[in-house]
Amino acid sequence: MAAAGSKSVLFVCLGNICRSPIAEAVFRKMATDAGVVDKWRIDSAATSTYEIGSSPDHRGQACMKKHDVPMSHIARQVTKDDFMSFQYILCMDENNLSELNRKAKTVKNPAAKIELLGSYDPQKQRIIKDPYYGCDEDFEKVYEQCVRCCKAFLEANP
Repeated sequence: MAAAGSKSVLFVCLGNICRSPIAEAVFRKMATDAGVVDKWRIDSAATSTYEIGSSPDHRGQACMKKHDVPMSHIARQVTKDDFMSFQYILCMDENNLSELNRKAKTVKNPAAKIELLGSYDPQKQRIIKDPYYGCDEDFEKVYEQCVRCCKAFLEANP
């Protein structure tokens, strides 16, 4: 459970090895740079079981290293407790959104606000596409979208 007076966000994608760990790392760095990281509980998770226990995709790790964004995460699946202990669950696409909304219905009194991370994008690119079957440029695009969205999300939740 998030401590009283603290804020919490869970970033979610299909496997928790590409988009959501990038978003988690980007947001953690922004919150650290803004001096508010101690006010936040920040994590990421998957809607699927495909990659549980895996490290982030090597291409995502290389992209984060290139931008000096520390990344340390082991993939896990969203749990029922997440819907009660996080204020925000921000996901990457419509499939994630529908799966999270379906899972939230199995939880008594879910507290989390479930949204697309892209709903915060000032460029209005609501969907953050899965770069898994793509190339390094696709990971770079995910990084850039996450930067824009996380910046707007942090500004909306100072």
